[in-house]
Amino acid sequence: MGVYTRCFNLLLGRPLATSEERAEHIGPLAGIPVFGLDALSSAAYGPEAALTLLIPLGLLGVKYIVPVSTAIVILLGIVYFSYRQTIEAYPRGGGSYTVASQNLGEGAGLLAAAALMIDYILTAAVGISAGVGALISAIPSLQPHTLMLCLIVLAILTLVNMRGVHDTGVVFMIPTYLFTATLLIVIAAGGWQVVHAAGHPLPVTPMPAIPPITAAFNWWLILKVFSSGCTAMTGVEAVSNGVMAFRDPTCKNAKTTLTIIIALLAILLLGIALLCRAYGIAATDPGSPGYESVLSMLTRAVMGHGWFYFLTIASVLLVLALSANTSFADFPRLTRAIALDNYMPHIFLIRGRRLLYSWGIYVLVALTALLLVVFGGVTDRLIPLFAIGAFLAFTLSQAGMVMHWRRQGNARARMVVNAVGAVATGVTTLVVLVAKFAQGAWITVLLVAAMILFMRTVNRHYVRVNREIDLDRPIIPAEVGQPIVVVPIDRWSRISEKALSFALSMSCDIRCVHVETSDDPDPFFDAWQHNIVTPLEAAGRCVPKLITLKSPFRYIIYPIVDYALDVERESATCKICVLVPELVVRHWWEDLLHNRRSGLLKMLLLMRGNRRIVVINIPWYLENG
Repeated sequence: MGVYTRCFNLLLGRPLATSEERAEHIGPLAGIPVFGLDALSSAAYGPEAALTLLIPLGLLGVKYIVPVSTAIVILLGIVYFSYRQTIEAYPRGGGSYTVASQNLGEGAGLLAAAALMIDYILTAAVGISAGVGALISAIPSLQPHTLMLCLIVLAILTLVNMRGVHDTGVVFMIPTYLFTATLLIVIAAGGWQVVHAAGHPLPVTPMPAIPPITAAFNWWLILKVFSSGCTAMTGVEAVSNGVMAFRDPTCKNAKTTLTIIIALLAILLLGIALLCRAYGIAATDPGSPGYESVLSMLTRAVMGHGWFYFLTIASVLLVLALSANTSFADFPRLTRAIALDNYMPHIFLIRGRRLLYSWGIYVLVALTALLLVVFGGVTDRLIPLFAIGAFLAFTLSQAGMVMHWRRQGNARARMVVNAVGAVATGVTTLVVLVAKFAQGAWITVLLVAAMILFMRTVNRHYVRVNREIDLDRPIIPAEVGQPIVVVPIDRWSRISEKALSFALSMSCDIRCVHVETSDDPDPFFDAWQHNIVTPLEAAGRCVPKLITLKSPFRYIIYPIVDYALDVERESATCKICVLVPELVVRHWWEDLLHNRRSGLLKMLLLMRGNRRIVVINIPWYLENG
């Protein structure tokens, strides 16, 4: 094993055999960081996004965060029960695409697929930018390097995820549980202080003054606050889409993981909201010089500014930056499911060296990087595009489950649960879309439409290909015959000898094509008679025809291609086999020392050829280099 291979295996892990797949399956302990990191980390920016919109209401706005968060948690509970039923009904993975396609038809399935793919890409971009944004708020001097930091985090996530699901869960386990534990301690300690202070606790360190009221209460503002707070629900579907990643019993482990994730998220959302109201903590303007995140202020108010504060903030920064991992876990599985139905390129079906659908990861990384570059890695510019795809997918999934239970006939209670989920998420989708449309949600709508168009185009291509290549009859022996073999020869050499020997083993109708580019005597004709014609005649073998083509403009490739096409047109049934001799060197730099006519010849034959033209490469490997 070479040094490069050892370094590569150390970085990305050794290749895994298909028989080792069972060892890559995970349990609930690793499933929480793999599939729940996005949902849990949204507790760090969901409440803040809602509180930021409540700034104009001053102290009154802080009080409204509790009912808004309560509504979000109720919706979260509805979605939770709905997805538990989805996991049970689709034990091999029941993402929105699968459920909508099987129960609502092709159009609904493609809509769910497009919405989910765009949501996963946005989730990755928003998670990374939020983590880097939180780091910059702690260290303002890093502001000029925002985009570079985002791309570095994306590269780290890519390397970790390329090691496989099992290794990813192990790596992300510590930051996930540290983040959850520190916030739960803050909430528990804060709740204890609230109870002992009769609902009016004093912050351990001074809090920024709440700005005065600058706007009147209106329901449209509350709807916008609700829609921003709903960003905390993105990533909830991940478990149902990745059921097959869990070890046996898969459904039980998947449901246990989903239950823990939803329970933790509900506690975090409600706990943060209640403590913000009790301590009088309002959001600060993200664009102002004195900006401080809500979680930073809340931790200071409850625990002070000591070592626990820095531990909590460090865990928040780390988990926010790593929260994009949920997209890495589910995007490749989603693209694979779509590709199985011929709506995405089949390259997404290929499993890599670590049993991953690697091309899904490559595409996710490329599109996430593009999004970060376009929006400069700034979270506030990405948030308006966020959450619409997730809630649209929620709605279609729940509606599909209603139809699924309806066909079962004896599952009315389950149908009611999913129906409630469909209505609740459907209304939320409309609220989020209307509230964020002018702020940039229209871009998401256009992207969904473009993605659906792309998938339909891919499907039409595969349908056309299958229609043309499918065969419902056995081979016809009468149509099997020797081909006409065309062999380009520039001079007599070991390379041309190998090509001609192979041609003689295939057919007796061999056309050796030699292109003359000048009027000077060509020594090839003497070599032809002496080295080819005479030995073959003496052995009683068929002698190839020598076809000489004149090229006054010194073109070599085009005359050969035109001749092969002419032979195909003149022959009614025979296949035309073009042998392309090629020198293969040992080092990449040696390739630059030789003309690449053989590669160009193959490319032109493949582009301009048809079904009766066959191109065969005849390589001659240079042994000593």
